[in-house]
Amino acid sequence: MYAVIKTGGKQYRVSPGDLMVVEKLAGEPGSNVAFGDVLMVGEGEAVTLGAPTVEGASVSATLIETRKGEKVKIFKKIRRQGYRRTRGHRQHETVLRVVGVTGADGKEVKWDGKVDLTTKGELDARARGLVFVSPAAQAEAAAAAKVQTPKKAAVAVAKPSKAKAAHASHVEAGLEAAPAVAEAKAVPAKKAASPKKVAAPKKDKGAE
Repeated sequence: MYAVIKTGGKQYRVSPGDLMVVEKLAGEPGSNVAFGDVLMVGEGEAVTLGAPTVEGASVSATLIETRKGEKVKIFKKIRRQGYRRTRGHRQHETVLRVVGVTGADGKEVKWDGKVDLTTKGELDARARGLVFVSPAAQAEAAAAAKVQTPKKAAVAVAKPSKAKAAHASHVEAGLEAAPAVAEAKAVPAKKAASPKKVAAPKKDKGAE
């Protein structure tokens, strides 16, 4: 059996044994809370709608704790004025455990009590709809992540020179061996300077 209730201006679909987080309610941890604003009651395919509430229907719960919710950040800015303000707000909320749902015909379905929450971390995770991971499981996961396969020893491989690489490529292609390439290009020898021509002495026209 399930029911839709209204509290704090919001609607919640609950069943016996559900853990729910609502707006802050008055009461101490362990106290009983009853909701009379039941908008709908359903069991299988049978559904009873209220107008606006279902007469005779109610939901009972146990108050577990009152706490602050997740922080909401408020950021304000006015451009070109150097104005920036950051504020935070944490809304008060109450965690409840639904222990029973009563229908319009007076039939009540109670929680069997199979779920046992022993830690606050598990309680917070279940209340927010998250998957709870115990500290022991987290430690095991961290230890497994640290264990790595041993790395193979790096073997230094000498890279062949350009001349050997060119020779190997020619041999693989079926060509003749490439001529060895000197590391430094040979500087061509300078041509021998030819002897300068000596100009013949000019004849004196007066001597003729």
